[in-house]
Amino acid sequence: MHDSVENLGRTWTSIEALCASLSEEQWKRPTALPGWSVQDNLSHLVDYESRALGRPGPDHTPPDLGHTRNAIGRSNEVGVDYRRRWTGEQVLAEFREVTTARLAQLRSLTDDDMARPVDTPAGPGTVADMLTLRVMDTWTHEQDIRTALRRPGHLEGPVVDQSLAHFTGFLPYLVGKRAGAPDGARVVVEIAGHDPIAIEVVDRRARRTDTVPADPDVTVRTDVATFAALVNGRVDASDAGLDEHIEIIGDQVLGRAIVDNLTVMV
Repeated sequence: MHDSVENLGRTWTSIEALCASLSEEQWKRPTALPGWSVQDNLSHLVDYESRALGRPGPDHTPPDLGHTRNAIGRSNEVGVDYRRRWTGEQVLAEFREVTTARLAQLRSLTDDDMARPVDTPAGPGTVADMLTLRVMDTWTHEQDIRTALRRPGHLEGPVVDQSLAHFTGFLPYLVGKRAGAPDGARVVVEIAGHDPIAIEVVDRRARRTDTVPADPDVTVRTDVATFAALVNGRVDASDAGLDEHIEIIGDQVLGRAIVDNLTVMV
């Protein structure tokens, strides 16, 4: 069985347990996503997986798209806004039904199915690539819900490992291009509970290296939740209190530039 399929199942189970006893006030609580409540985050996940099952999306035009940022955001808003007239319990009931059907569908996929070419939000890829993105996106929305409810959790395990592997794949680009690390720079990023990631800049190209230097130019340390929030644009590097969760050792200017340029998902 493909890891992404089981990781989606794990995340759906975690979300269902998290939301099982929410009050209507909690369902309507705003999250870090502009215009989206706890319920809206779940509605988005329901809408995507329902469409992936081949079910038609709602014939609906949202009255307000002012908080959306791009075409994907406007498309996502259709299924979300359609369900805003529902109670949270109604959305949760649909979530349970849809994810049960979707997991059965995904578990029936063969290796050939996984290798089939598809268009993903990140460009051309395979079904396997798309499912990796679904794990990352679903876990990210779970964290949005948890943060809004002040119920931290699901910050370790195979789902987190897969999501972080996707996010950290952007680090050479973020360090070299975005943060402008100079030629010869040696950077280490440490995410609590995970192996340190070493990046070096050679001939003006940043690349990941298997050897972690004993004396890097800068080390950036943080925790899983903070790293994910920065990468996904849920917080800004200048937000009050964020520095309590980030430690920069060595070149403070370069370290701050890296932290300021971690956002890759919008």
